[in-house]
Amino acid sequence: MARGFGGGGFGGGNMNNLLKQAQKMQQQMEDMKKDIENKHFSASVGGGVVTAVVTGKKDIVSLKLNEEVVDPDDIETLEDLIVSALSEAMKKADEETSKEFGKITGGMNIPGMF
Repeated sequence: MARGFGGGGFGGGNMNNLLKQAQKMQQQMEDMKKDIENKHFSASVGGGVVTAVVTGKKDIVSLKLNEEVVDPDDIETLEDLIVSALSEAMKKADEETSKEFGKITGGMNIPGMF
């Protein structure tokens, strides 16, 4: 007589517990994602002459430039500093997201979670 998954003790209470834990983890991750999306991440470059602030959703909140960095004869440097500040702020948002999700997942890398 072949045994299926239904009766031979496979799953049962352990499967229900596993499902409950997965649902709890999913809810924790959704809550954490909302929290991180609303946080602001700031980065300054060039000795503080350019500062960018982004949200955890990577929306740009602000970009501040000191007057000394605005040189009409050297727009390329200003552009590079702006890109660098934005990249660094977004990198901080990514690192925070990875760190916080790692607390919930125990360091497991779950594809597509963030």
